[in-house]
Amino acid sequence: MEILCMVSDSSSVETEPSTETASSTTQPSSSNSSTILNALIGAVAGILLSFIPLSTVAGGALAGYLEGGDGIDGAKVGALAGLVMLVPLMFFVFVFLLFGIFGLASGFAMVLFWILFVFLMVYTVGLGAVGGFLGVYLKHNL
Repeated sequence: MEILCMVSDSSSVETEPSTETASSTTQPSSSNSSTILNALIGAVAGILLSFIPLSTVAGGALAGYLEGGDGIDGAKVGALAGLVMLVPLMFFVFVFLLFGIFGLASGFAMVLFWILFVFLMVYTVGLGAVGGFLGVYLKHNL
């Protein structure tokens, strides 16, 4: 912040603050790392731990822990990690429906695909966001 000093003949000093607002001088968040990188790291952890139930919470928690900030930041990066985790899951669902179930009618397979897509999206993105929130909580309280 810049301060302008004016000295008068009577040796008194008057100060006038600059026109900068306090919001322009706020400190950046404690996390200097990239949100997308943290989401990718959390997603890889969630995918590698996919044999464990609720692995999306673990991936989101890792992403949230790395991100820091407040609970909203953790939930955002956790949801992003869940969205990245959704891609390989949907690939396997698509391959299974395409090659694994030849007896089903194609219309029924498409309906099943979209039902699984919505369920897996809520599962991975939602639980990733919960994990991200928990990761930030653990970072600040441990």
